Amino acid sequence: MRIKKLLTFEADGYRRWGVLSADEQGVYSADALEEAFFTPLTETLSEFIRQGNDSLSALAYALEQNEKTQAVSPIPLNRIRIVSPLPENERNIFCIGKNYPDHIAEFERTAKADIPAHPVIFTKAAAAVIGTEDTIQAHASLTKELDYEGELAVIIGKTGADIPLAEAMDYVYGFTILNDVTARDLQRRHSQWFHGKSLDTFCPMGPYILLRDAAPDHFTIRTEVNGEIRQDASTSECIFSIPQLLHILSQGTTVHAGDVLATGTPAGVGIGFQPPKFLKAGDTVRITISSIGTLTNTVR
Repeated sequence: MRIKKLLTFEADGYRRWGVLSADEQGVYSADALEEAFFTPLTETLSEFIRQGNDSLSALAYALEQNEKTQAVSPIPLNRIRIVSPLPENERNIFCIGKNYPDHIAEFERTAKADIPAHPVIFTKAAAAVIGTEDTIQAHASLTKELDYEGELAVIIGKTGADIPLAEAMDYVYGFTILNDVTARDLQRRHSQWFHGKSLDTFCPMGPYILLRDAAPDHFTIRTEVNGEIRQDASTSECIFSIPQLLHILSQGTTVHAGDVLATGTPAGVGIGFQPPKFLKAGDTVRITISSIGTLTNTVR
């Protein structure tokens, strides 16, 4: 069985991680594979990522043996609760703003985008991370302009600094989906974007990590709010590519295995409509990225 997608989940009162089955209807739990085949695997997915290719090889061996013996059966997805792939709140979340020309144009109310010469880089608080099907808090006492941003996120696979452009993809472990939830009024009020993008629950992420070797050259991103398509784009439209972003971000700054890099959002965010279509309590946001899956969250 080829390893394509990893996930973290809760079952029987325990948090575990594992491999999504080929039919995507179940998960092979890492602890069950370890017990069955005496394969040393880590307790968390974050630790597994930090161990790099050696751990992937061990996991591949266990799955190969399981195909021969059927010693471990996948746990059906309807018996688990999928959580954020990296729920330990110990990683950096780097974010890129203004990486799609059409989004710049809609945000600045101009007919033509003013393309930035350098990436706009900011961060979100790791404590804001939640998983698919978790609720986004409206924080109605703080914001009246709650917005969504569907984004492709890169999972860093190894630690490094001053990464050469030609080697940048070697530092990519895989990809997931991230909703860069934003309080637009707080974003304006504080000038710096951190607070308006880091309130509790403002970073839905998941449901899976798609490994780099299983990824397409480009992804499509589609965001729906209550079934209405709001964003529909391709990462081929990005101003700065993933290698460029990693190369620039790592200049003088060490990026660590398990760090997350959100690559920007395309046009179609709530503030881009006339009048704006901000989120309200009861709204459901579904972000689907090709080859990865769908991240679903409802505003509480």
